Amino acid sequence: MQVILKKDVQNLGEAGDIVNVKDGYARNYLLPQAVAEVATEGALQNREHNLARIKAKQEKLHKEALATAEKIEQFGKLELSAKAGESGKLFGTITTKKLTEELLAKSGIEVDRKNVTLNAPINKVGEYTMLIKLTSKVKCELAVVVTASEILKESVEEEVETTEEA
Repeated sequence: MQVILKKDVQNLGEAGDIVNVKDGYARNYLLPQAVAEVATEGALQNREHNLARIKAKQEKLHKEALATAEKIEQFGKLELSAKAGESGKLFGTITTKKLTEELLAKSGIEVDRKNVTLNAPINKVGEYTMLIKLTSKVKCELAVVVTASEILKESVEEEVETTEEA
């Protein structure tokens, strides 16, 4: 089925592109989410009419994304502190939601958590890399440094020691 994309779709295309997709993907995802429309003759003529507007909007978004990427690069690295055990393992994992909230609080840069990917789960004290995909063409990386705010004795090891003594 041929569809015209109304919005950028990862691994498929950008707004205004005409793409061939399977019927089920179009009916069950693209059309209900209002991400695409069926490529009828009327829709194709409308696309040609609106193509300049779509490209101008994409160019504006691209410029904003470049400015945001520059701000993120200038920010340097994001430093977080969390409760950790003696071995450096955190009590819980630091999520992309927490990272975006901290980035907004410390730098004023707002990023959607869905656009953030991590090179590894953040569950230990250390340094990590956060990849931020602002648009399909603009990506930037930010270093994340996790330190221990307080080191707590790990209760699991205590329980093992007390059962060995008994």
